[in-house]
Amino acid sequence: MIDVEVDNRSGVEVDEAGAVELARRVLAAEGVEDGELGLAFVGPEESQALKREHLGIDEATDALAFPIDGLDPLPDGMPRQLGDVVICPQVVEDAWQAPLVHALLHLLGYDHGAEMEAREAALR
Repeated sequence: MIDVEVDNRSGVEVDEAGAVELARRVLAAEGVEDGELGLAFVGPEESQALKREHLGIDEATDALAFPIDGLDPLPDGMPRQLGDVVICPQVVEDAWQAPLVHALLHLLGYDHGAEMEAREAALR
């Protein structure tokens, strides 16, 4: 089972249960059935600070992905630490599903390109 820890510090209401369900569905479709995922909803200022700090771009963004364990096999019994996904609801408004799928695919090692776009289209 994928354990999803949600932290909504965005200041706006979000469909946390829907986000967890979508994350679990995307990860299962990609063959990931066990692990731990952090999902944070943040405000524009925090989104901008994170993007500036980690990507060197000083602007708010819709989603960021911070992978931890990668996809290498772990010793038996150790939960996979997939990483954290950060979504800014004020940037994406009600359309947070597509950026969430996009960020999850980055956690799984996808880079921008045709393969990632095809997976995104199939998983929405």
